[in-house]
Amino acid sequence: MEVLKVSAQSQPKMVAGALAAILRGKSTAEIQAVGAAAVNQAIKAIAITRGFVAPNGIDIVTVPAFSSINIDGEERTAIKFLVEPR
Repeated sequence: MEVLKVSAQSQPKMVAGALAAILRGKSTAEIQAVGAAAVNQAIKAIAITRGFVAPNGIDIVTVPAFSSINIDGEERTAIKFLVEPR
């Protein structure tokens, strides 16, 4: 499974392009985001991705969950989005 890490400075259209490429390969992707601004960018990217892959007949589903990740030796809680073709 491919893991994409999204920050508050990530451009949703760029993340969407990477996510669309993964989904076109019939794979599942995971997006990780820490903080409200990063989660906002991730959600925008997922919405844009849906528009990118719909013409190819791909409908996507997203499952949100919490995840513990290690950043600079510190344990942080992230939101992860599992994105896969329906």
